[in-house]
Amino acid sequence: MRTAQEVPPDQRACPGCGHDRVPIGEETSEQLDYRPASLFVVEHVRFKVACRHCQGHVAVAAKPPQPIEKGLPGPGLLAQVITSKYADHLPLYRQEGIFAQHGVEQSRKTMCGWMARAAWLLEPIWKAMRAEVLRSRVIQTDDTTVPVLDRRLDRARTARLWVYLGDREHPYALYDYTADRSRDGPERFLGDYRGYLQADAYSGYDRIYSRGVVEVGCWAHARRKFFDARTSDPERAHEALARIRLLYEVEAAGKGRDEAGLLALRRERSVPLLDRLGTWLEEQARRVLPKSPIGGAIGYARSNWAALNRFTEAGFLSIDNNASERAVKPVAIGRKNWLFAGSEGGGRTAAILFSLASTCKALMIDPFAYLRDVLDRVCTHPARRVAELLPDRWRTHHSIPGSTPA
Repeated sequence: MRTAQEVPPDQRACPGCGHDRVPIGEETSEQLDYRPASLFVVEHVRFKVACRHCQGHVAVAAKPPQPIEKGLPGPGLLAQVITSKYADHLPLYRQEGIFAQHGVEQSRKTMCGWMARAAWLLEPIWKAMRAEVLRSRVIQTDDTTVPVLDRRLDRARTARLWVYLGDREHPYALYDYTADRSRDGPERFLGDYRGYLQADAYSGYDRIYSRGVVEVGCWAHARRKFFDARTSDPERAHEALARIRLLYEVEAAGKGRDEAGLLALRRERSVPLLDRLGTWLEEQARRVLPKSPIGGAIGYARSNWAALNRFTEAGFLSIDNNASERAVKPVAIGRKNWLFAGSEGGGRTAAILFSLASTCKALMIDPFAYLRDVLDRVCTHPARRVAELLPDRWRTHHSIPGSTPA
């Protein structure tokens, strides 16, 4: 948008000689403004034909495929509601108020139904993303709580959303809903996966490791325990924190290297640091109370020592599990706004829609642009070509404002 300001006629006279001054150029400045989003009605006109001679045999043009058959929302409106809730953490009751400001009365109950239908439509993409994640050399995982309404109880029940991050070649963030934190959830999701699994020291993963999956520990978890012990035993806690910091300095020095270069750097510098840290932990373990904060921190590091050293075995492994911890933060932020899931089905809906919204954001894709296009096509897209709709592959064929082409 461009505006122009002319010099008023009464100011054009030259103060020196009195003649009119003439244009010699222009100065340009920019200002960022905003135009509110708009709702609009799409009217689908279907022409009818009939036989003039027989006075009958009427045929009506087919209605274009819709995300929700005979439903009100178009793909753009569905994409906006999904993006607002699962990418921007705006609960449905607030969206209900926003729509009312635009003169549209739309209940949150109806929008809940929209979300369930959208998740059903998008589930084949979620399943294709899961298959790709399970091809990763390493998967990072973490979980967080989700309150779920249970009509049989007088309070919300605590369920879980788990996140599973694929590696660089399979860059998807998959969320999975379970009714509790039992080991059955991760075992069911991972199936016969046989690569590396990086997680916290939750015992529910033990049976997964026992069948051949390789455990990778998290130095951020270990460090946090020493950080928590710094008030009760500052000398030992700060000594441990300083030693762990040296490991992270090696990682910083290796940033930008390929896998072989990073592995070589870790073997040269990190392995000796770990050897000295392991010796120090053994010495301190004999001098502290096992149940003290520092004793617990030392015990955690020693009991998970092999897993904590695992990152020095391959250049594609990470020193910590922070990426998956960051991936569960959107759920935690959203939970403060929408407070709870309305049912078990709502939890599964959230898992699918969080997966797509979070993966898009991680890949620098505008979630709305992706969802708007996919919801417009998913009803007629061949099932055998569902992989074309995966966010990273979709991006290679689209250059839309807000998205970063591959």
